[in-house]
Amino acid sequence: MTTGHQKLFDAVQIGDQTTKNRLGVAPMTRVTATEDGHATETMARYYERFARGGFGLVITEGIYTDQAHAQGYLFQPGLTDMAQARAWQPVVKAIQSNGALALAQLMHAGGISQGNRFRDFNVAPSAVQPKGEQMAFYRGEGLYPQPREIDDAQIKEAIDGFAESARRAVEISGFDGVEIHGANGYLLDQFLTDYTNTRSDQYGGSTENRVRLTLEVIGAVRAAIGNAVPLGVRISQGKVNDNVHKWAGAEKDAEIIFGSLADAGVDYIHVTEFEAWQPAFGEGPSLAHFAKKYAPNTVILANGSLHDVAKAEEVLQQGADVVTLGRGALANPDFPARIAQSAQLRDFDPAVLGPIAYVKESELEL
Repeated sequence: MTTGHQKLFDAVQIGDQTTKNRLGVAPMTRVTATEDGHATETMARYYERFARGGFGLVITEGIYTDQAHAQGYLFQPGLTDMAQARAWQPVVKAIQSNGALALAQLMHAGGISQGNRFRDFNVAPSAVQPKGEQMAFYRGEGLYPQPREIDDAQIKEAIDGFAESARRAVEISGFDGVEIHGANGYLLDQFLTDYTNTRSDQYGGSTENRVRLTLEVIGAVRAAIGNAVPLGVRISQGKVNDNVHKWAGAEKDAEIIFGSLADAGVDYIHVTEFEAWQPAFGEGPSLAHFAKKYAPNTVILANGSLHDVAKAEEVLQQGADVVTLGRGALANPDFPARIAQSAQLRDFDPAVLGPIAYVKESELEL
């Protein structure tokens, strides 16, 4: 190794697992599964490149968790039954056989689903029209449909879906750990967000109430997978359909959210911002800093434009323990190996995600 960036290559313990370095692959939706949600051989080859390229951990794209309202995109993979769980086995083995931890990200799309083969309507915390438009590179078109307010039975169905999918991920697929998707505008983040959650019950109103469903999901998943399996949660302010959103309570909200997640017993918190090193609330420290401040004994993963090594190291100084890459990993599936050898990095080409964001054969040649 000729790198001067030794801290990026330190081992990190996450629960009972140890990742060989501080570099991870962030979740990225690639709509490359079969129509009925089975992981494919192309996906195994796609994920294997990141592990072979030296990343210490690889987090999958968001995996839908039930056969009701969780699915967000056509050709998205699921973990809702044994067949889907078994289809992940070659993907997991491809990652692990190259020395990386394989983590399954579990996702319920809620009110911004734009492709669900099980239901013809969406549910959300409240019947609030989602901002923005559906994403064309995930086969969406036009405005998001108006969701219906999720009822108590559907909330229980969603919680059970997370728990059972997590159990399948560990017991059948062989994943090393699980990440709950509580970010980016999907169902759990819809509950957390003030303008998409106008409820007056125990899930609405205060920040403590709006984070409640995420905490209930964490509890159910932990009960399903046990204490020995690493469990994380992803948190953001911005969303796929509203990338400028900020928590109204600023640092006070950060204290409530990160503190309650730590108290719930997650092994890591994965924060994501467009530029992870930037002030979280217009001025002052980053979101990664606040996550570590209010969850000091929890491993912090940070994501957001960290393919610049100097910025990655800056975020580590701010409190992150691991940095995860999206665009940087797509352009450089061997990013850790290149950094270790002081080799030149490739620039990200947005064309890789167009016109539809499925994995192209040309990517597998990198």
